[in-house]
Amino acid sequence: MNQLALDSSKAITRLTDFINTTVKDAGFSKVVLGLSGGVDSSLSAFLSVRALGAENVLCLLMPYRTSSPESQEHARLVIDKLGISSKTIDISPAVDAILENHPDASPVRRGNIMARVRMINVYDQSASLPGLVVGTGNKTEILLGYSTLHGDGAYDFNPLADLYKAQVRQLAAELGVPDVIVRKAPSADLWIGQTDEGELGCTYDDMDRLFFLLLEEKLSAEECLERGFESSFVEAMINRIKRYRFKSKLPAAGSVGQFPISDLEELPFYQSRS
Repeated sequence: MNQLALDSSKAITRLTDFINTTVKDAGFSKVVLGLSGGVDSSLSAFLSVRALGAENVLCLLMPYRTSSPESQEHARLVIDKLGISSKTIDISPAVDAILENHPDASPVRRGNIMARVRMINVYDQSASLPGLVVGTGNKTEILLGYSTLHGDGAYDFNPLADLYKAQVRQLAAELGVPDVIVRKAPSADLWIGQTDEGELGCTYDDMDRLFFLLLEEKLSAEECLERGFESSFVEAMINRIKRYRFKSKLPAAGSVGQFPISDLEELPFYQSRS
């Protein structure tokens, strides 16, 4: 039995209810997201349309001049299938203006600049709608720290945050995301030929299985080794989770001993009706 397999119907219902409640409680009816042509952002789009209706979802295509044409083609498949509004914003001029002063920037730096310029556009469009920004990062990526702070790691809410990569694929297939998107090799499309698994040095299937044991079954590293994982892999993944934990937490806040804003909801005034 595949431990990662979800009850698709129940999971989809819970996530669409979450989207609907989150958006309405914030006083909005619309959402916007960056659509990359990958399975994660495609699933976020499908879930958003199911929760709010196609008329309330705006997707942005934000290619850079070196972006893969295939990514845009796949994003268009989603847009056409869902019947949603979209805008294409070429981020090349904005990115190049920054890189002009940093011609020797590494591929990672360049990718981070692209991700942050994209999110500037997403939030600008969210103000124009107005609406909330939908996240597109899955649980596996969050644990790995495989995102850009204030880039793809920025959002108002994230319906995929509790889904491992395999579960994203499962729900995407269930909802009818085009098969070519569900099955293709995951890529942030940061440079020609880049793939997530090639950059990370391991497969999502292996990472999913290990993370499931560590988080959902609460096993120790030693118990994971007994399940057949290599010690070097387990150690590397645990070290990575710890190293990038800061990305999945609110920024650290200094204190002089007064009441922390992080606990605001616990106060009597917050719980009373205004």
